[in-house]
Amino acid sequence: MAIPQGPNQRWSLDFVSDTLSEGRRFRILNVIDDFSRECLASVVDTSLSGVRVARELDRIAEMRGYPYIVVSDNGTELTSNAILTWQEDRQVEWHYIAPSKPMQNGFVESFNVRLRDSCLNEHLFANLHHARHLIAAWRDDYNHHRPHSSLDGLTPWEYHQR
Repeated sequence: MAIPQGPNQRWSLDFVSDTLSEGRRFRILNVIDDFSRECLASVVDTSLSGVRVARELDRIAEMRGYPYIVVSDNGTELTSNAILTWQEDRQVEWHYIAPSKPMQNGFVESFNVRLRDSCLNEHLFANLHHARHLIAAWRDDYNHHRPHSSLDGLTPWEYHQR
């Protein structure tokens, strides 16, 4: 796929899993604007259904507007009736990557690696509130304070503002 030439042309999303210190699993839904590499959301919870994903996409769109296209894998949450209805009702195109081809969703996959290496692997999360707080702080730092070589040395937020 071609690199988008402006914000909201294409969003990518994917899930990352981790565990709390007591062993309970949680998931993170990451939503990336592929133009600016900005992380629009990192939603942390123990369960993230298709209905919840649709609700979170609407929440982002309230602030940003809807994207032209969303790219994701074909996990059950993302092929659910809730997502199919969401994309049809909002006239947002949805592209599913080929099975076992995560590089077809490279922007969010790259983000997931950074999140895992510099946040998830660095912290023990006592509970969901703690995980939400630390991941939100890391996301803010990623968006506003970390320059990216692929963005001419700008942060995602600075690149989006240009």
